[in-house]
Amino acid sequence: MLSAVIPVFNEEDSLEALHRELGEVAAAEGYTLDVVFVDDGSTDRSWEIIRQLAASDSRVRGLRFRRNFGKAAALSAGFAQARGELVMTLDADLQDDPREIPRFLAEMEKDLDVVSGWKKVRHDPWHKVGPSRVFNWMVSKLTGVELHDHNCGMKCYRREIFDEVRLYGELHRFVPVLAAARGYRVGEVIVQHRARKFGHSKYGVTRIIKGFLDLLTVKFLTGFGQRPQHLLGTLGLTSFFLGVFGLTYLAARWTWSRLPWIAGVLSVEEYNLAEHPTLALYSIALLLLGGQLMSIGFVAELFIAYHDPDIKAYSIAERTGRAESDTE
Repeated sequence: MLSAVIPVFNEEDSLEALHRELGEVAAAEGYTLDVVFVDDGSTDRSWEIIRQLAASDSRVRGLRFRRNFGKAAALSAGFAQARGELVMTLDADLQDDPREIPRFLAEMEKDLDVVSGWKKVRHDPWHKVGPSRVFNWMVSKLTGVELHDHNCGMKCYRREIFDEVRLYGELHRFVPVLAAARGYRVGEVIVQHRARKFGHSKYGVTRIIKGFLDLLTVKFLTGFGQRPQHLLGTLGLTSFFLGVFGLTYLAARWTWSRLPWIAGVLSVEEYNLAEHPTLALYSIALLLLGGQLMSIGFVAELFIAYHDPDIKAYSIAERTGRAESDTE
């Protein structure tokens, strides 16, 4: 069974056509199809159309949010309802072509766990394409997951991934990165990007700012999610020792200038801290900042250790042999 999870936000004009195309691909390829539409607080007729599709096709199910919670929430709810071993995600605006699905499944057969689409030729305005390419380059370099198009909504996953990867905020575009951090294998396939026929884009310039902030979050989660003190403690110790060094230098210089035999022999002027306050202020600030960062690191370590025992620091690929419970 193949599940298709489709977030919907004011896409009333495209839903019936998308459902028809999915059905045609399933019939041609012999797929057992499971379609989950998630209405993310639409204000048009989207939910009415989803209800009609579900009434006429038993393969279709729908979820409706009370308000707009965002794409990550919609995908998370859809994944929880998906029945298939493999899960495809598509945007509801018809820019993702369902006829590409067999190519995703062919890539999945190469022992991959995630296959992400790459819209190599995009039919979007330049002010969306340019920043998107810069953003994709940054994500690849900072995370080590080399994909050309992290933002592509068309992806294929093994269902088990979502037992370990939690989505919130705007992290939906980083699922391949989060999955790779758990040891899952990630690939990419070039897909056709169709021009938008209906409606308009739901994303503006603020998407770039939010995306960059989410990238910092993902970098922290994947690099230091189980060892936050390694980052915060390193920054804290560096700041702390810089502060200690600065204060030690000031104390030594003040003491040196006031030793009678030094002042008499070398004619050293007395060093007055009040006349040179900048270094003292910076040193004290670094000392306090270092202590705070290390304290936050300790709190983060305690939170990781005790807040939820069900969250594992590892990911098991397979098992062999009889479990102890089978012998009792």
